[in-house]
Amino acid sequence: MWPYLGASCLDPPPALAAFSSCSVGRLFPTAWRGCPALRPPRSAAVAELSFQTPPTVLAGPRPVLPPRRQRVRLYGRGGARLGWARLSPAGRRCGRAMAAGPGLELELGLDVEEALAAAGPFGRGQRRLTALLVLLQVYVASQSMLIVLVGAVPRYHIDQEGIPASRAELAKHIRFASNFTSIVTEWYLIDREAYKVSLASSLFFAGLLIGNITFGPLSDKLGRKPVYISGLFFDVIFGYVTALAPNYDIFAVSRFFVGIVNGGMALVSFVLTQEYVGKSFWSFTGSLTNVTFAVGIAVFALLGYCIREWRYLALVSNTPGVFFLLLSFMLPESPRWLYSQGKTAEAEDVLQYIALCNGKERLNLKLKPSAGTLRKDELAPGILNLVKQPVLRWRTILLMYIWYVCSFVYYGLTLNAGELRGNLYLNVALSGLVEVPAFPLCMFFIEKSWSGRRKTMTCFLTFAGLACVFTMFLPTNANLLLGPTLLALCGKMMVSAAFNILYIYTSELYPTVLRNAGLGVCSMSCRFGGILAPFVPSMKSLSPSIPFVVFGITGLSAGFLTLLLPETLNKPIAESIDGLQSPRYQVLKNEETEQSS
Repeated sequence: MWPYLGASCLDPPPALAAFSSCSVGRLFPTAWRGCPALRPPRSAAVAELSFQTPPTVLAGPRPVLPPRRQRVRLYGRGGARLGWARLSPAGRRCGRAMAAGPGLELELGLDVEEALAAAGPFGRGQRRLTALLVLLQVYVASQSMLIVLVGAVPRYHIDQEGIPASRAELAKHIRFASNFTSIVTEWYLIDREAYKVSLASSLFFAGLLIGNITFGPLSDKLGRKPVYISGLFFDVIFGYVTALAPNYDIFAVSRFFVGIVNGGMALVSFVLTQEYVGKSFWSFTGSLTNVTFAVGIAVFALLGYCIREWRYLALVSNTPGVFFLLLSFMLPESPRWLYSQGKTAEAEDVLQYIALCNGKERLNLKLKPSAGTLRKDELAPGILNLVKQPVLRWRTILLMYIWYVCSFVYYGLTLNAGELRGNLYLNVALSGLVEVPAFPLCMFFIEKSWSGRRKTMTCFLTFAGLACVFTMFLPTNANLLLGPTLLALCGKMMVSAAFNILYIYTSELYPTVLRNAGLGVCSMSCRFGGILAPFVPSMKSLSPSIPFVVFGITGLSAGFLTLLLPETLNKPIAESIDGLQSPRYQVLKNEETEQSS
């Protein structure tokens, strides 16, 4: 008995009989027009098929397939759901097909999302891959926050009136009342030279800007893995140059180059954590990456508390990068990037590797031709496509401003931790740990249909802005529970949550072929915020609350603008520009409408 769409016959139809002998596997469609679904015990993975069977082939009161397109549910080995297939009259198929019998045409393969579902969306193999990239954020955080402790200004006393003009004379008369060293104590960066500390921080963020511009498009063209490993290698090299710098000029230049490779490498590593797993786990891996960065800030503060000599602190905080570099050679290339470049055979090999690492037997995974596969005379998508495509142009403008504000407020509040009252190391640690509670909140709200990505990010940015603005109404000499420090930490927690969502949200708004380019452009604008942030705390000379008011107003403006972006929760991810312009969910929606008519 061969049940098929509510009809049955004693022998399989010729077309289905030919199909059942095909090496790909047997067809087990689901119900049609209310008939109960039939789940097979085992079947091979099939993605799309199109055929046209004459009504006389099947015994039954009605034709098997009406003239219009239909959908069926497909199951994989062990009865795992593989998604929907599209049934349509012959001749309307897409991509590569093979004849499997009279009137039956079979399109082989899955798209990359379905293949990841078959291999395991987040198995133990993928957990190992993402664990390496997530733990890397502790190293990234140490490099990003280095200037907070290395550039800390201790209390000092000059035993004469006025400040000596020469550095040698200044060294004879200044006394630093502290139990730690920094570039300030070594190179006497006080008074007229004090701006050099903020300048070194701004040079680091300027480097991040350049790194985000260059590394994003490079990884879209050359691949994620080679660009990531190259960035990490030079990050370690320039990190040691920073620790061994003989003077301020070399220190500042090295921080600039650390910013270039650190920012670019961190961007690509974040994309890799997303592209190794199924889309349903993007929010989890994205949140885990950002919460590890927050923990990394606290770990760096603890390290600074134990190591008071700034050169030793820079050396020790840079050394973990060597171990991450060696381990990173074991990472595979992103299967999504390979698929978006038309390298389906290599993508299938990576997916097989992931499936085997997940403890599954070798699967018969076959990817269908990518919609983004280029002809020889076509150019690869680049940054200009973000401007040429109307949909991407509007999204990019909004995202660039939102990224700028998140970075401006986030790093402004983080770098301002050294300016707050109390213990320096405790303030830095709290500025990192206060972010941790934000991430469970993100995970809860962004997966709910009534909140999603857009509304949740709007709320967090709005609350961050309000928390900063309200500091102007509190006395500066109040205790921790009632003073500006508490509201500053609350604002930091809220903007950290928004920053976390922004990484995930932006990844989902861009197609795979432009995802790194889009993230790179957005991160570029983000770095402008980082460049300006170190100078905002100096505005406290006008009023202690002025820096917080500036952060609050910009946060509120970004929160309202977020409402202009589309929601991405439970929407398919485009692999190519064509997929973005003609989203698959719109096609399926049209098919459902036709079926019900």
